[in-house]
Amino acid sequence: MLTKRIIPCLDIKDGRTVKGVNFVNLKDAGDPVELAEVYALEGADELVFLDISATEEKRKTLADLVYRVAEKVNIPFTVGGGIRSVEDVDILLKNGADKVSVNSSAVKNPDLINRLVAKFGSQCIVVAIDAKQIDGQWKVHLVGGKVPTEIDLFEWAHEVEERGAGEILFTSMNHDGTKNGFANEALKRLSRSLKVPIIASGGAGEVSHFTDTFKDGEADAALAASVFHFKEIDITDLKKELKQEGIPVRL
Repeated sequence: MLTKRIIPCLDIKDGRTVKGVNFVNLKDAGDPVELAEVYALEGADELVFLDISATEEKRKTLADLVYRVAEKVNIPFTVGGGIRSVEDVDILLKNGADKVSVNSSAVKNPDLINRLVAKFGSQCIVVAIDAKQIDGQWKVHLVGGKVPTEIDLFEWAHEVEERGAGEILFTSMNHDGTKNGFANEALKRLSRSLKVPIIASGGAGEVSHFTDTFKDGEADAALAASVFHFKEIDITDLKKELKQEGIPVRL
């Protein structure tokens, strides 16, 4: 069985790590370079770095910050935010990113996924999907969750896989920052209907939530932010507890 991955997420705005609840009310969580270095030392399997204002503000992801973070870590590192072209991805990979994450731009122009996969390979391309459950239906949202669409989460996830993406990062907007646990029913449906790895995001508040998303949600990886940024959960201790629960992790 493949080991389950623990992935701290660094949401970046104006060069600082920030964290909010349900995608709003952001507060400062520290220097991203320092946090990245700490997480690598604590045993994080990967990092995700999202410039959350890049798409909204129509500017490039901060390539220089990517370079400085990559200098400090020796684990895989995914970068997203404002990526709209093959050229954008090329710059990020040359600055040290191992993978890139596309979200709004992929929904607006699905063929972008095909072009990125053709140029860089599936293993480099993560498609992030922000979705909100409304009247029992999971609908995709764009631009950092600010723009609702009528696109169904599961239909879009299937299309993303068919277009060659290597992973899907699913964030439940209903659960984001609430610390009440992940959207395990939706995660299980994604995991059972798709072949690509599914990264769970949104809702981590305690160790049991990670256990639940691996067992009940059948997620391949779990991503979290504030519980790591504010030292509510230590990654080393978390992985030891997961191991005790019979969940395969890298120690």
